[in-house]
Amino acid sequence: MARQERAVRTRRAILEAAAAVFDERGYEAATIADILSRAGVTKGALYFHFSSKQELAQGVLDEQFAEGGVPPRESKLQELFDVALVLAHRMKYQPMLSAGARLSLGPDMREIFGGGSVPGWIQFTEERLAQAKAQGELLPHVDPAETAWIISACWTGAQVYSQTLTDREDIEYRISGVYQHLYPSIATPAVLARLDMAADRGARVVAEIEALESAEPREPALP
Repeated sequence: MARQERAVRTRRAILEAAAAVFDERGYEAATIADILSRAGVTKGALYFHFSSKQELAQGVLDEQFAEGGVPPRESKLQELFDVALVLAHRMKYQPMLSAGARLSLGPDMREIFGGGSVPGWIQFTEERLAQAKAQGELLPHVDPAETAWIISACWTGAQVYSQTLTDREDIEYRISGVYQHLYPSIATPAVLARLDMAADRGARVVAEIEALESAEPREPALP
């Protein structure tokens, strides 16, 4: 058990080091030597978990979905907004997320990673919008597939502009603004009136997630 836990910690340390290097230097400029130095592990340990730089980058991309989870909401439009703001909030201090965004948007990433995390986020958004439509949250004309593409593109654009202009200092405000402008064109008035789209929503949801995690019973240590 102790060996397994060490392996999990080592894999995580390697991924976090890779994320930091990718975030600072980009995929092409990053080297395995850079990642080894940042992680403080041997080459053998790294290659035990990841066979190549590309596999490392894919691991960083996969983490975006794990970091963006929020508690289920009765309103799927609220749930979608919460995911967007949690990611925006965490992106300011988690290189795993900002590196994933950089990897997804690189000019050669479509050929290497099939668009990175972008297709997955469009699909995720479409699924939440389809659920919202099924429970009467959307106006009759709204097409979940088309709307998912628009929302995802606006989120990405706001994130890029925020990074370029303010080093993401205003990212939560900007992402909140995207939804405050888009949701009135797709949500029913009754649903829209109940949504919390404040810029500090992400920080509050993260605090909620951390409280839930700390309240979870822990398995007793083995003797």
